[in-house]
Amino acid sequence: MCGIVGYIGRERRAADVLLDGLRRLEYRGYDSAGVAILEGDRLEVRRAKGKLVNLEGSLREKPLSGHLGIGHTRWATHGKPSERNAHPHRAGSVVLVHNGIIENYRELRASLEKRGAVIQSDTDTELIAHLIDEFVQAGRDLLSAVRAACRELTGSYAIAVLCDKEPNLLVTAKQGGSPIIIGHGDKQAFLASDIPAVLPYTREIISLKDGDFAILAEDLVQVVDSEGRILDREFQTVQWDPVSAEKGGFDHFMQKEIFEQPRAVTDTIGTRINESELNVDLDGIEFTKAELDGLTGITLVACGTSYYASLLGKYMIEQIAGIPCEVDLASEFRYRRPIVGARRIVIPVSQSGETADTLAALEEGKRQGARVLAICNVRESTIARASDDVLYTQAGPEIGVASTKAFVTQAIAMYLVALKLGIVRERLSRDEIRTRLHDAMRLPRMIETVLGLDKEIQGIARKYFKAQDFLFLGRGIMYPIALEGALKLKEISYIHAEGYAAGEMKHGPIALIDENMPVVVIATKGELHDKLVSNLEQVRARDGQVIAIASKGDAEIAEKANEVIHIEDLGEYLTSILAVVPLQLLAYHIATLKGTDVDQPRNLAKSVTVE
Repeated sequence: MCGIVGYIGRERRAADVLLDGLRRLEYRGYDSAGVAILEGDRLEVRRAKGKLVNLEGSLREKPLSGHLGIGHTRWATHGKPSERNAHPHRAGSVVLVHNGIIENYRELRASLEKRGAVIQSDTDTELIAHLIDEFVQAGRDLLSAVRAACRELTGSYAIAVLCDKEPNLLVTAKQGGSPIIIGHGDKQAFLASDIPAVLPYTREIISLKDGDFAILAEDLVQVVDSEGRILDREFQTVQWDPVSAEKGGFDHFMQKEIFEQPRAVTDTIGTRINESELNVDLDGIEFTKAELDGLTGITLVACGTSYYASLLGKYMIEQIAGIPCEVDLASEFRYRRPIVGARRIVIPVSQSGETADTLAALEEGKRQGARVLAICNVRESTIARASDDVLYTQAGPEIGVASTKAFVTQAIAMYLVALKLGIVRERLSRDEIRTRLHDAMRLPRMIETVLGLDKEIQGIARKYFKAQDFLFLGRGIMYPIALEGALKLKEISYIHAEGYAAGEMKHGPIALIDENMPVVVIATKGELHDKLVSNLEQVRARDGQVIAIASKGDAEIAEKANEVIHIEDLGEYLTSILAVVPLQLLAYHIATLKGTDVDQPRNLAKSVTVE
């Protein structure tokens, strides 16, 4: 989720363009920032930890006046936020910035160090610079060297590369979910992670596709493939106003963030899954079998959407790892005088890392001697600093108040934790581990498939947006998904909605059902599918309007529901994450049809830092 900016031309100082672009992209990351600018015949690198203002101060003290440069604002994935981990990274004559995750970085680092490379940072990015420099030293031109280096990379990347030896050239490449756009003007060219960075200078842009490489010079923009063959990529004229540009062309930040979820899940999985060794690396967080076997249990504490993600975590941890698990609302936890103790792990879950109730629950767990493992999205936040261990999600900044990509990244983080615990406790066969890891790697693509149903879901929303009440039903691990679906709808549309375990319907909620009540049923395949179908029948018998989320190919549900949204089957744990996406889209479209403020719903705040 990092921000990249590049400039080449004589019309402007590179530093001015880069800083202006980075300000517009700072929402993409604010752990550190840096620039590399050609001064004379050498690339000068300036980097600073923290927000962009720190880098701006450095450039005021010692200005750089060159007309070629690249800049970066970082959302850390590999290595803690620090100046040495900030981009750009240099290796020999090559300087590089990068957005994405290199999955085979361990193998690359070992190989490079064996060949004599001295690695200065903890990042995967620096390894790309060393690879390119090796090819440059072997006599290749910069574009050829970049293409050759990229053949050795596994993962996602958007890179911008400069080289002392070719001082009139900027090279870029894209693969995976990390975006790169190129703009051009009169004897100048620009590149960036997102359109807002270049909009003040040009409206003529190209969006690179996966596998594209491009050369930028003052009077040239050329896109080529991995073999160096020139590709036909026409410039398009952007008509967005500045506010629309920040939203990437989407109508709302929430909508944009829903569609960012494949990238967010990809980044959260990152290099944590090792399919070849059938293992999960939680960024160095380790457990022993003896420690886990001696636990009295695990306690998850959270608020709001994070609480529902934690309910998913309970199912996953208990069923995959076999460890007793309870979930507490953080606002209630310390006031019920919980019994925790030193033989328990407490997992506080928070997007912002600043939620006051969750922090208080964390402190109560520590006071009683528990090990604290936080799941958090914001580095160096209060909860992250107060915990013994931190597993960071990689959702990137989330601007919409109603959480979407934070929920799915928390859920996949829970899944990784559950797998790690299950592997350490030797509860999973090699085939089970292989299948579960492989399915996790498929999840981002399956989310993309669900996003392709957006128009279909919008059509469903048009039929039901005037309803005054909704009921959401799920069984087993889909019960938390019903709760989250109801929360999303009520948060942004102000329609009364409730989530229930489907088996509880006949114990009260069934009294509400009539021909005016839409009932959203999460009816995917699983052990409780037949029971869920019975609950659905009970709704239909009372003329309820059924909107079903069903497994692809399930014809039985299609016969019993008014509307059906089909999704892929990835096993119940990962299918639960997949099932929330159509509910997010349904809530979003209902809210827009009602005309509510989707990004800033009334009475709500993004981070609740008071009790």
